[in-house]
Amino acid sequence: MLLVSPRSRQIYSAMLPGLVAGHYVREEVEFDVAALCRRAQVDFLAADVVALDPAARVATLRDGRQLDFDVASVNAGSGIALPGFPVLAVKPFEEFVERLPGAGHVAICGGGAAGVELAMALRHRGGGEVTVFSDQPSFTPALETRVVRALRRRGVDYRPGMRIDAVQAGPLVISGSARQQFDHVLWATGAAALPWLRGSGLATDHAGFVQVDEMLRSVSHAHVFAVGDCAATGETKSGVHSVRQGRALEQNLRRLAAGQALLPYQARRRALMLLTCGARYAIAARGGWSAEGRWAWWWKNRIDRRWLRTLSGN
Repeated sequence: MLLVSPRSRQIYSAMLPGLVAGHYVREEVEFDVAALCRRAQVDFLAADVVALDPAARVATLRDGRQLDFDVASVNAGSGIALPGFPVLAVKPFEEFVERLPGAGHVAICGGGAAGVELAMALRHRGGGEVTVFSDQPSFTPALETRVVRALRRRGVDYRPGMRIDAVQAGPLVISGSARQQFDHVLWATGAAALPWLRGSGLATDHAGFVQVDEMLRSVSHAHVFAVGDCAATGETKSGVHSVRQGRALEQNLRRLAAGQALLPYQARRRALMLLTCGARYAIAARGGWSAEGRWAWWWKNRIDRRWLRTLSGN
């Protein structure tokens, strides 16, 4: 078995806002993919897949090499749909952290979980102003009220109903008839399908995510599995759902190797959300319930650290 992934060490997405805010150092929020593979007796290759031909059973790497496979599991996550003007994308996280802006006035496009968490983390970190442009609500009305209140308390300039239409040299942000100068523009819009998956020949939904059956196999190519953000499972794009799908995937890959019948994955519509608010303070939400406080941050911190310990074999 071979795992192909761009980096031997990766940042755990749930702890990225805490890293930006200064609650963690980078080593605390990374996990060692290569070491994880060694413990599982899986070969590891640090490389980018840029094309997949499921019919020919061939994956093509960025350097031109091709890998043959009998069964493939696509767990490639998602990207961000970038505009046609220069901005700093939040993904990949490793590149974002290395280019993280310092002092100055920062504009963030995207009022979802990623955008608001980063806005409050940057404010907590200090050194400048932060403005969030959000063209549409990303949360339920009750949760939106909590999030907006948290943004205001932390001095974030939140602009609901405003989208960034263009960014000109400066950078100058254009939103409708409004124009404003910023020092940095961050792009933190929702999950976007990776272009090479849309062009692979795998059946995808309207957004380009891989359509899967109840066993998490491609509906068009049964020898290809897909889980996490890159898959269209009917669940929201969430780390909680991705972990559950990963566990089901492990079971089915083992059963496939043993010649046993595969087990269906039970999708869930709701998942626990824990939004950090810059300081050691967080908002917790699930379904119609929500609450907030320092206890929520420590709860999240405990969950995240425990998860990283499992990835480290501790």
